[in-house]
Amino acid sequence: MRTSMLRSIKSLTTSPSAHILRRGYASEAVPLRKVTVLGAAGGIGQPLSLLMKLNPLVSNLALYDIANTPGVAADISHINTRSEVVGYASDAELGKALEGADVVIIPAGVPRKPGMTRDDLFNINAGIVKGLCEAIAKHCPKALVNMISNPVNSTVPIAAEIFKKAGTYDPKRLFGVTTLDVVRAKTFYAGKAMVPVAEVNVPVVGGHAGITILPLFSQATPKANLSDEELTALTKRTQDGGTEVVEAKAGKGSATLSMAYAGAIFADACLKGLNGVPDVIECSFVQSTVTELPFFASRVRLGKNGVEEVLGLGPLSDYEKEGLEKLKPELLSSIEKGIKFATQ
Repeated sequence: MRTSMLRSIKSLTTSPSAHILRRGYASEAVPLRKVTVLGAAGGIGQPLSLLMKLNPLVSNLALYDIANTPGVAADISHINTRSEVVGYASDAELGKALEGADVVIIPAGVPRKPGMTRDDLFNINAGIVKGLCEAIAKHCPKALVNMISNPVNSTVPIAAEIFKKAGTYDPKRLFGVTTLDVVRAKTFYAGKAMVPVAEVNVPVVGGHAGITILPLFSQATPKANLSDEELTALTKRTQDGGTEVVEAKAGKGSATLSMAYAGAIFADACLKGLNGVPDVIECSFVQSTVTELPFFASRVRLGKNGVEEVLGLGPLSDYEKEGLEKLKPELLSSIEKGIKFATQ
């Protein structure tokens, strides 16, 4: 799926008809789709906006942030791909950025800074998400909402409660983007198993922070004969991937580029689903009955209405069963924290 997105980008400037055939639309034109990025001038937002500009399924790209967006939009707009780009800045222009959006991607928020507690970070980002979701409910209530803003385990429940208050909540249209966990799991597994990463598939379930991230390496393909110690180390590295990047950047940044890539992959999957491409499956943090928790990340089949089907966990190893039980209390606490914030 990742390589197909890159191939489709290349085909846009070489053979439009080949692109259309590869996407399964026969001779029909690719549907017009508007994508809005909220937080487009930030560390994730800028590379994410660039990647969405390269996606031939996007016809209208709206970039919003509280400042600096016109410059980002002007820069990206010079790229010779299909979509028209408009930048919007300030609260007064948020509605225009959202009107008519098919997909809204939210990387808005602040990274954790020195001296800032996790509660400080939560309160700031939760407030940002709350305001943006209120605007989404007003201006594009039918859009597919891709939540990147951390902590995803809490911001998705916040969004759900805001949409419920507005009378617009549709659980099929709200997604927590956990794709970076999948991207990392695939990369790390391929390196250890010594198989081509493009051929690797690893479902990652649970949540999107620390031990709530549970890669199911027992279901990974191609199969590899890895020891229990190696699988444990792979799981730990996937869970701590964000910390690995922060430490490598010596505290001067976080995982912005890989997150932008993962966000673009998931948005591409949403667009494919909207356009009727069959069997589009990605992992995502959604309202779920897979476990007793109200929200849970697992494989999801995407379609014209967003979530078409939330798929089950499949067979788990004893180690994964243990990890599943360990993550539940922490994930539930984060979910309840988000609900409490939105309803207080």
